[in-house]
Amino acid sequence: MSQGTKELLFLDPVCTHNIWGGTRLREEFGCGEAGDDLGECWGISAHPNGDGTVKNGTFAGLKLSQVWENHPEVFGNLSGDRFPLMAKIIDARDDLSIQVHPDDAYAREHENGSFGKTECWYILDAPEGSTLVFGHNARTKEELSSMVHEGRWTEFIREIPVKKGDFIQIDPGTVHAIKGGLLLLETQQNSDITYRVYDYDRLQNGSPRELHIEKSLDVITVPAKPAEESVRSVLDLPKNRMNELYACNYYKVFKIDVEGGMELEQKYPFLMLSVVEGEGVMDDVPVKKGEHLIVPHGYGRMRLQGNLSMIASTVGEGTRGE
Repeated sequence: MSQGTKELLFLDPVCTHNIWGGTRLREEFGCGEAGDDLGECWGISAHPNGDGTVKNGTFAGLKLSQVWENHPEVFGNLSGDRFPLMAKIIDARDDLSIQVHPDDAYAREHENGSFGKTECWYILDAPEGSTLVFGHNARTKEELSSMVHEGRWTEFIREIPVKKGDFIQIDPGTVHAIKGGLLLLETQQNSDITYRVYDYDRLQNGSPRELHIEKSLDVITVPAKPAEESVRSVLDLPKNRMNELYACNYYKVFKIDVEGGMELEQKYPFLMLSVVEGEGVMDDVPVKKGEHLIVPHGYGRMRLQGNLSMIASTVGEGTRGE
């Protein structure tokens, strides 16, 4: 076992500028980018559009994709030509576009071999009365096509109420959109494929942003899955334990709320951690809100102390080839 597999890997996130972004990623989560349009903080990412850099230890200065490629022991020697997951924080000052993601098979064929995009959200903050777009009201593919082509957006879009502490699973084919005022952490496949169905006729640099109508119609699931099957509150879970929020072929996601102290057994190929509230110590290493790290394979037991909340994730059974 190499030295690196016994070290925590802290990552320098990649922050993006977006038409709908704000300032909370800098003010609350330590993103070093200037500007008042910061939309996404790719906290743990090895994607070509945002490849995080290891800040500490044996692998300091290396991109996460380089560690994945050259040091597979850090990740339990998982197979695969690219790091499988991504964790990001999203600050929506304004509404995001109405969008949908493809599955692996469609993305592989139509997007140069990319992964599809299965994702989930944990709502970090939401103003009173918040909603988001989840699903649609078309009953058939024909009705879907006519609603979209005729711009019957009010009739088409389904909005649902959300609040801080809600967890939402978003399968490929699900029409969805984050609404202004929401702050959330997203766990997802390592993919940046998004098809815009509607963008409120907004202009960016004087022109409308590209829509992907035909690809969207190809992949949207009809009829839409009932929202109550995918949305639940996970705000008040037991303290000082790993609470599993969701598991699928691609990822397992957990919420960890430390009050005082606890021990965590790292028994996974690797474990991604994003600190979303508070501060504390992991073994002898201080951590605070806005930090993102990977606990490598073979790390063993970890002592957590302080008062902090984290969202953790690891690969699902399908990614392990089990």
